[in-house]
Amino acid sequence: MSFMDSREEKIIKAAIAVFVRYGVKRTTMNDIANEAGLVRQTLYTVYANKEEVMRAAIRWHADHALATIEAECADVDALGDQLDIVFKHLVIKPFEELMSTPHADDIVHGLNEAAREEIDQAEARYIAALETLFAPYEKQIRARGMSPGQLADLVENSCVGFKHKAKTKKHLLELLASLKALVLHSAGQA
Repeated sequence: MSFMDSREEKIIKAAIAVFVRYGVKRTTMNDIANEAGLVRQTLYTVYANKEEVMRAAIRWHADHALATIEAECADVDALGDQLDIVFKHLVIKPFEELMSTPHADDIVHGLNEAAREEIDQAEARYIAALETLFAPYEKQIRARGMSPGQLADLVENSCVGFKHKAKTKKHLLELLASLKALVLHSAGQA
C-alpha cells in the first residue's frame, strides 16, 4: 500500500472531483490547485504534471479499495459473502461513480499511457488479492482444471469488462451474480 501525507491526499481528492466535473482531458493543473485550495506552484512542488496526479489518484483509489475489501472480508467467513464485498468495491461502486458523471467516457478513455500502466498495476494487485481469497479452496479449484491464480485472473478481467460494458446497474448485478455462481462452483462452495 502506498501512503500519502494529508496534503497529497487533499490534492488527490480535489483532482478526482475535477476529473469527474470536467473530464480528464479538460482538467488543468490550475483546476486541481483551485479545488484543493492551493496556489498552483504548491501543487507543482508535489506533482510535476497532470500525469503524475492521475497516477497518484489511481494508486490512491486502489489502495483504499483493497484496504476496505481486506477489512470487510476479515469479518466474514463465507466465500460468497467475501465475493459480494469484492464486487461492491471493485465493480459496483466504480460503475455507479462512472454512471453519475457526464464525463464517464472521457474518464475511461481519456487516460494516457502512464495512467494505463498504473491501472495495470492496480489490476495486478486486485488479482493477487483475489488469489489469496481463493487459496483456501485450491484443491477444489484445481479439481475443476484451474489454479487459484487463473480463477483470480478470470474474475478480475471479467469485472473490468462488466464495469465498462454493462448497460445498466441491473445488467451489472446479473453479470456479477453469474460470475459469483461460477466462482462458488469452482471453489466447491455452490
